[in-house]
Amino acid sequence: MNGKIRNNIKIGSVVHIVLKEDQRSGNLTQGIVKNILTNSPTHPHGIKVRLASGAVGRVQEIL
Repeated sequence: MNGKIRNNIKIGSVVHIVLKEDQRSGNLTQGIVKNILTNSPTHPHGIKVRLASGAVGRVQEIL
């Protein structure tokens, strides 16, 4: 599913995010969504979330 649309992301979903420091390399981090940080319904670079691990990044893929 598309990680650029806020309604697609639910708390507890398993997602791949890109961390700020990994934006150039494109390395993805997998985790479970704890909080959704972006308030707008869409974002061109992906909705920003906080994972259960504490990592913050933009959703690239919803598993």
